[in-house]
Amino acid sequence: NGMIKYIAFDFHKECSRMRWHRLQILLDMVTEMQDEFGYFLVDPDGNVLLSQEGIFRSNCMDCLDRTNVIQSLLARRSLQSQLQRMGVLHSCQKIEEQRDFEKTYKNAWADNADACAKQYAGTGALKTDFTRTGKRTVLGVVMDGWNSTIRYYKNNFSDGFKQDSIDLFLGNYSVDETDWVNPLHDIKDWKFFTLPVIMVVAFSMCIICLVMAGDTWTETLAYVLFWGTASVLTGGLILFNGPDFVDAPRLVQKEKLD
Repeated sequence: NGMIKYIAFDFHKECSRMRWHRLQILLDMVTEMQDEFGYFLVDPDGNVLLSQEGIFRSNCMDCLDRTNVIQSLLARRSLQSQLQRMGVLHSCQKIEEQRDFEKTYKNAWADNADACAKQYAGTGALKTDFTRTGKRTVLGVVMDGWNSTIRYYKNNFSDGFKQDSIDLFLGNYSVDETDWVNPLHDIKDWKFFTLPVIMVVAFSMCIICLVMAGDTWTETLAYVLFWGTASVLTGGLILFNGPDFVDAPRLVQKEKLD
């Protein structure tokens, strides 16, 4: 389709090592196109002065967070053009120079990112430090790591029931009134309860042996190796039996298996 133009931008490569100023490369690539698209504008009498001729659709291959960053930059450039056209800003003025408005604008987009991210991932959005402040910070990187950890836990251990609820609500799963077996009832075997306890105990004992050293270093080393090996082996068994531990959806999967 000649009306659709695709522009690829390697976000990870271009902005690695906190080089987020390189997002300007992408903006420069689409500047001419954005000017051609324009925006919709009417006067107080209802006369159409300008019509919008196109839209941008930005998609990150693995998350919404980077998509929101790009959309906020495109929106700011479009808004600046509109404010200049209406005389709110002079032609040489930029939104970045209006500190109070710039702060409100960035927070609005960051709050929008958090609201969307909580729906699909269970936490606030990543990289909102850039959206709120215009730059990446060490605290922002730490918070991204924390949110990513929470997302990993929720995705693996608590999202299955939520997906089942959505499938039931949307009609993706039809209840069979003649089937008295509850598809949500899942009996866990001994591995589900035993292996995590053994791993936690073994890892804790390994740490205790390191902190409270024995009479000789060989004795300490023997204890550390024993409990360390036990924790590693138990962790390996948990990974090997991963499907028994994750909270996977049951309703739609059951229909596919049938």
